[in-house]
Amino acid sequence: MPVITYRDALNQALREELRRDPSVFLMGEEVGVYQGAYKVSKGLLQEFGPQRIVDTPITEEGFSGVGVGAAMVGLRPIIEMMTWNFSMLAMDQIINGAAKMFYMSGGQFRIPIVVRGPGGAAHQLAAQHSQSLESWYAHVPGLKVVAPSTPYDAKGLLKSAIRDDDPVIFFEGETLYGSKGEVPDGEYLVPLGVADVKRQGSDVTIVAWSKMVSVALKAADSLAAEGVSCEVIDPRTLRPLDEAPILASVRRTNRCVVVEEGWDYSGIGAQLSYVIHREAFSDLDAPVTRVTGADVPMPYAKNLEHMAMPSPARVVQAVRDVLYLA
Repeated sequence: MPVITYRDALNQALREELRRDPSVFLMGEEVGVYQGAYKVSKGLLQEFGPQRIVDTPITEEGFSGVGVGAAMVGLRPIIEMMTWNFSMLAMDQIINGAAKMFYMSGGQFRIPIVVRGPGGAAHQLAAQHSQSLESWYAHVPGLKVVAPSTPYDAKGLLKSAIRDDDPVIFFEGETLYGSKGEVPDGEYLVPLGVADVKRQGSDVTIVAWSKMVSVALKAADSLAAEGVSCEVIDPRTLRPLDEAPILASVRRTNRCVVVEEGWDYSGIGAQLSYVIHREAFSDLDAPVTRVTGADVPMPYAKNLEHMAMPSPARVVQAVRDVLYLA
């Protein structure tokens, strides 16, 4: 099976869906001539032309609104945010437009739109360019929220998102673009709303997504050397959330640690913790523990940035805590 980067997996998904369906088009800042700020759209303008690979001004609210209107009349727009931090300027179009239109029109308008781009911290991009906003969008009924952790999942989930008839918010880990993994040749889809067990284990369940999956797996490797067996589950889709495999794992391991890059307060992990305590309270031998980003704007200094981010060491300590180990 070919080994390719996360970036190239996304590029393959875009290219295949643009070829398959003439109603699909890509729009955003620098997606065409510059071939994408992160080169995800490399080569697409040359193959599909400027009517389907559309460079826009720096107007997130404007081109997101154009995307919503295009979806209402039967096209399937893919809107690229150069970074999810910039999506704040387009939230009215995404939340009051895309998310609500099917409901408010009494089912007359489907909105098959994908809004995608990099999220979370990268390397010293400081407070305004390092935010993990998954919980903001997962809070909104009418939106599906996806956060793949591997090239395989990135390609399969993006293809499914483009084919979905509802608005999909697609978070790509900014530091994952150069990561590599196996991606099959040929057509395949990863369904939305289906979690994946990234590592099987018996002593504790670790739930993580996007960049935090690699953090969780590194922690699991360290703990394995101490004789602790960790099961790592990646929800892949944060809304709708595939609760069943997470609950089944917790009922076997009796302990859970949730790892998320975003802030602690009102995060995705808070929802996960509630679901686990509601549905599997009697199976728990310890409260669900969360490892999150620090509750501060992201510092610019490299050493402080590292301190603000979840790390394998912090996950190891959280696992020791729920296992009541010294």
